[in-house]
Amino acid sequence: MSADLAILLPEIFLAVYAMVALLAAVWTGKDAVAPLLSWVTAAVFLAVAIWIALADGTTHVAFNGMFVDDSFARFAKVTILLSGALVLVLSEGFFTRRNALHFEYPILISLAVVGMMVMVSAGDLIALYMGLELQSLSLYVVAAIRRDHVKSTEAGLKYFTLGALSSGLLLYGASLTYGYAGSTEFKAIFAAATDGHVGIGLLLGLTFLIAGLAFKVSAVPFHMWTPDVYEGSPTPVTAFFATAPKMAAMAMFARIMHDAFGDAVADWQQIVAFLAVLSMYLGSIAAIGQRDIKRLMAYSSIAHMGFALVGLAAGTEQGVQAMLIYMAIYVTMNIGTFAFILSMERNGQHVTRIDGLNMLSSKEPLKALAMLVLLFSLAGVPPLVGFFGKFAVLTAALDAGLGWLAVAGAVASVIGAYYYLRLVYFMYFGSPEAETVDGSMSPVQWTVLMGSAALMVLGVINLFGVDGMAATAAASLVVN
Repeated sequence: MSADLAILLPEIFLAVYAMVALLAAVWTGKDAVAPLLSWVTAAVFLAVAIWIALADGTTHVAFNGMFVDDSFARFAKVTILLSGALVLVLSEGFFTRRNALHFEYPILISLAVVGMMVMVSAGDLIALYMGLELQSLSLYVVAAIRRDHVKSTEAGLKYFTLGALSSGLLLYGASLTYGYAGSTEFKAIFAAATDGHVGIGLLLGLTFLIAGLAFKVSAVPFHMWTPDVYEGSPTPVTAFFATAPKMAAMAMFARIMHDAFGDAVADWQQIVAFLAVLSMYLGSIAAIGQRDIKRLMAYSSIAHMGFALVGLAAGTEQGVQAMLIYMAIYVTMNIGTFAFILSMERNGQHVTRIDGLNMLSSKEPLKALAMLVLLFSLAGVPPLVGFFGKFAVLTAALDAGLGWLAVAGAVASVIGAYYYLRLVYFMYFGSPEAETVDGSMSPVQWTVLMGSAALMVLGVINLFGVDGMAATAAASLVVN
């Protein structure tokens, strides 16, 4: 038992921190200590990320296979923790200026991150569901954290309602899988697949599991919550939704597909490829008509999850590596983009209409240039880092014999470039008479924006070693 608990020390430490922080905040100044608590929580995330990154590269299993600590899980956890820390420091200034920073916010983010860490290390359907629900319940509350804001309350309610539906689908799939495999442990489910195929009952369970997972990654046709929740949630919360939970959900998706159904790739490959194509095209086309930048980023995230699913659909170690590279780049780009969006203000009011970017380049040329770099990277324009992410997943699909999927992804990428270029048009060629956003940014926002843009340019040299770390992570997950 003590050896098992030692493997879970980072998760236990973060959970205990969240509970101690809750008690400390309640018995002291409550919302008065919220700014300090946000910074302390971000520092704790950073410390835990370093702790996990410095761990040895071996695989550890706890509680009879229910919890797996391998290189794959560690890669995902470090990405989740770093993105959570950056979003927290970005959130603090935004909420404080509006007198809307509640002490519960960093605590709920901490609990959500604990759930994500459990999700990516789950080796059993029950452990996976426990982590998933801890994350989801925390995020339902965070979406509605602005209790005096109608749209925030609406976002929380919609997310909760549709999240409950997806949890039901996932649980039904888990129950069918248990019924036909005789176990909820991934290794036992893996063994139930004979000759590389699963029986009809297990296939039904797999289908419902994929449906539940598709909701968590905002894959079409389970994407309907994303635009409304992104638009209605406070912008820092939207920034969090667009980063850490996406990484956790994609890692969880890959974990189930390869650890539990890795010997039956042919049975799930076409389903995942179908979800990828629908997500890429609906996200790219629907974003074209958006006038609110948060809704635009929602459809952008749907399209990007489609590209990540292309890597997963390959069903190979190379595909998992490509997916991890893509997600790491995606998270970095989105954090920088939302640092920019958080700074969009006019007369002290937060503005999310894209026409507020009119001729921003004339007022803030460096800020506009950084955003241009991020938008081009999101569009996959070479030689920026975003291009290498798309190139990796499309190459993985091509090498796996899914040439049609690679071609479909390339076409979707061209379509998606339009709405990113439209934002660039507003910043550089918009109407000079139109009222534009103020040019001011906090030091934190400025640092994150410029740092993210710099990474998109400098990362073309060697991706800062992310490709090598992703290769090690993929090798620890995929059974050759």
